[in-house]
Amino acid sequence: MENNKTKKNSAAVELFEWAQSLIWVLLFLVMMNAFFVRISGVSGDSMYPTLENGDMVLTQVCAYEQPQRGDIVIINAPHFDEEPLVKRVIGIEGDIVEVFDDGSVYVNGEQIDEAYVNESVFDGGSTEYPCYIGEGEVFVMGDNRNYSADSRMRSLGVLSTEDVIGKVFFRMWPIGSFGGI
Repeated sequence: MENNKTKKNSAAVELFEWAQSLIWVLLFLVMMNAFFVRISGVSGDSMYPTLENGDMVLTQVCAYEQPQRGDIVIINAPHFDEEPLVKRVIGIEGDIVEVFDDGSVYVNGEQIDEAYVNESVFDGGSTEYPCYIGEGEVFVMGDNRNYSADSRMRSLGVLSTEDVIGKVFFRMWPIGSFGGI
């Protein structure tokens, strides 16, 4: 009888230890997600071919202070969409951006090389050009320009750097595309 009681106590202690470990792991993951690295999903085709609908990416949140041209970022634009958007930074503070109907994009008077773009742009959108990017702002566009809601649209427009959640740096899913971006 004593042996059976000892086994039950041992099982209860082991179960408690497992539960405690699980709580610590969950707490660690929540802290990582909130302050350092966030797991984000790509919704839609606006970043094709760089990222595809359903891709899961890691986003650097901590220590990402100033977006740079070419960075792929997760942005929060609640005035436009409830879900965070994935876009590429085209213009930063102090830049002058122009997007022409032939698909060419100019930053500070020079056409930028965009090997990552899926196809030429059909039009420059509803934003007025030249577009001056003010202090603490960014101009973003998707790589699949004809299927992207981005800064070319007045309804989204130039965004505050405070709207930038972080920089995408790694694709986790699908496994076949696993790795850096």
